Amino acid sequence: MTYRNPVPTVDIIIELLDRPYRPIVLIERLNSPFGWALPGGFIDYGETVEDAATREAYEETGLQIKVTEQFQVYSDPARDERLHTISVVMLATASGEPFAGDDAKNVKVFEPWDIPKDLCFDHGQILRDYRYYRDYGSRPKLL
Repeated sequence: MTYRNPVPTVDIIIELLDRPYRPIVLIERLNSPFGWALPGGFIDYGETVEDAATREAYEETGLQIKVTEQFQVYSDPARDERLHTISVVMLATASGEPFAGDDAKNVKVFEPWDIPKDLCFDHGQILRDYRYYRDYGSRPKLL
């Protein structure tokens, strides 16, 4: 019998501490699916989620981040059109000027209330949940 399992990924909400209102960093994807997305990617075998978050953030934005907490896990089988992934979303902080690297076409800093509409994957839902968390201090109910 062959088992198929979802692929683990990490997405990172990076808050810039050296700017007012703690804006967040998004990347414009170089590869399909195209659009704006949270920095992140696949967790390598033998790598912790925190290490994957630190590595992916640096590869895509050039920022040295400090992971502050695990936010939520998103697992809808349709969240990624390429394959079934499970994303562990991490909150992190950083300072400095991000730049596009690795598979990022562009990188931009956004105020939490001014997020673009053309987001990839389920990142719109993740950022709505994050905004609720920032505004109310609790996580929205997933069920």
